[in-house]
This record gives sequence, C-alpha cells and structure tokens, in this order.
Amino acid sequence: MADREIMYRDALREAIDEEMAANAQVFIIGEGIAERGGSYKVTEGLLAKYGKKRVRDTPIAEAGMIGVGVGAAIAGARPIVEILYVDFAMLGMEMIVNQAAKFRLMTGGTGRVPFIMRTQGGTGGGVAAQHSQSLEALFYHIPGLKVVMPSTPYDAKGLLKYALRQDDPVMFLEHKHLYMTKGMVPEGEYVIEFGKADIKREGSDVTLIAWSNMVPRAMAAAAELAKDGISVEVVDPRTLSPLDTGTILASVAKTKRVVIVQEAVRRGGVASDIASIIQEQAFYDLDAPITIVAGLNTPIPFNLELEKASVPQVPDVVAAVRKVLHHDIPMAAE
Repeated sequence: MADREIMYRDALREAIDEEMAANAQVFIIGEGIAERGGSYKVTEGLLAKYGKKRVRDTPIAEAGMIGVGVGAAIAGARPIVEILYVDFAMLGMEMIVNQAAKFRLMTGGTGRVPFIMRTQGGTGGGVAAQHSQSLEALFYHIPGLKVVMPSTPYDAKGLLKYALRQDDPVMFLEHKHLYMTKGMVPEGEYVIEFGKADIKREGSDVTLIAWSNMVPRAMAAAAELAKDGISVEVVDPRTLSPLDTGTILASVAKTKRVVIVQEAVRRGGVASDIASIIQEQAFYDLDAPITIVAGLNTPIPFNLELEKASVPQVPDVVAAVRKVLHHDIPMAAE
C-alpha cells in the first residue's frame, strides 16, 4: 500500500466515506454537517454522494441528536452523531450514561449499541470556557463506553473505521488543533483495533505518556531533550478505554521514570488513574516518583495568552522530564 500525506480531517472523511460505502446501515447526523460539510469540513462532499437520508442536518438539540443516535443503534443501524463541541455532549449524558453504556449488560449481552459520538474539545482560538473543555475523564469513568482519542491522521482513520465495525458505544474525541495537521496514511484498507497503544518515539531514559493534542507537544519536547542527550520514549494510548496497560508497563520497566501529560485538569483525570495503575503494578520498576503535567484547575479563559497558560505547553513537558530525571527514590536502609 502506498502512503500519502493528508490532513487529519481528510483522514476522518475517508473513514466515514469508506464505511458508508461498505455498509448501508451507517449514517451521520449533526449540526451543519450536510450542506456545509461540518464546521471543520470533515463531512464535506458526503451529502452529494449519499443523500439526505444518510447525511442529515439537525437542529441545535444535542440531547435529541444523541437520543436519536442511541435509539437507531439499538434498532440495528450504525449512526455517527457529530456533536460540535464536547462541552455540549453534556446535554445528552442521560442517553449516553444510562442507556447506551448499560444496554448490552442489561440485555444479558444480547443487545448491541453501535453508536458513535464524534466530537472535539480542547483549547485553541480563544473560544472560552464553554467551548474548550477536555472532558475525556467523564466518559472514561463509565463502564460500557469506549473512549478514543487519536493524535494523527493515520490513527484517526484506522480507529474510526474500526469503531464503525464494532458493536459498543464509542466516544470518538477529536481536538480542534489537530484537524489541519498532516500525516502519512495508506491508500489501501486498514483498521486499528482498540486497546493497542502506539510508541510514537522510542527511548530509554523516560517514558512520556500523552494522548490527543498533547502527543505533538510530547514529541516536540522529546526532540528538544534529545539535543542534551536525553532519550524519551513517547507512548500514545490512542484509546483510553480500553487502555493498553501492557505497552505502558513494558515501557516503564525499560525507562524506570514516567511523565504523563494531559490537557484536561489534573483533578479526577485520566492521568491520575494511569499513574495509579503504574504505582500498583510496576512500583518496583520506578526509580523516581511519577510526574503528571496537566491543565490548571480553572475554566479556560477567553484571553489567548491566559488560555495558553492554562494548559501544558512544550516547555512545561521539558521541565517535568528534567525534574524526574534528577529525582531518585531514596532506598530504605538494609
């Protein structure tokens, strides 16, 4: 298969297009996704190809959109519901948490809910507190939900195609900063299974765990640290639920030091849970305390400089790695 460089948003469009062509049960609804092609142009051209029955604009009614999607999935369709901002998915949390996530278990495993909620979050562009949140921890906390956060065009396409072929509800969380980023994507068919982390950069001194928009910043930090001879291994979980603990723990066993980076606020976050897993299962592999770099415990400001200061930047990651490299766990006297 030949590779070509395409944008993240185009990789998502290819995934949707290919799966709609292969399965007539796949359809997509959302605000402005038909005539306009979506605010980030992910669905551009799909209306002309598949028609209004399968590519449908909706009113500004997130609870209704999510309810339609969950109901259609239970009835046998494979809906994609595009919510413009993850902040507004909160309006449909009853259907997500109490219906979609519970249905398979409550039917003794006989029911299925192949419902995909595509949405985006995170900071960027000064869109303020109600349009900039990173809320993956809310979904991560709910048994029965799959939580996917791709950082590259390759991952975005492969993971979305896989999502559209499995039978559980998926929270497919994109980032507004990533839509215009480019990466190599095969021309041919491929999927990426859930629960398989990717080592974006191999290293031996520190394990740096990051997802979504924090992966490019982790990679930039690793490149900066390499100038001083520091070898950083960057691990991208790609899916938070299921989480590939095996790859994470293997990296920790190799490097002995860990920094976890998330854009979301630290309190109650995914990074804290990953840290607890490492602490419980790999404590004796560690040569230094686990360090977390996370967003400040504050609503995202409108001011661009304050917005930037509220979430981790490359220098913050670099500083955290340097700190963990110079902090040894004191060993008990024999």
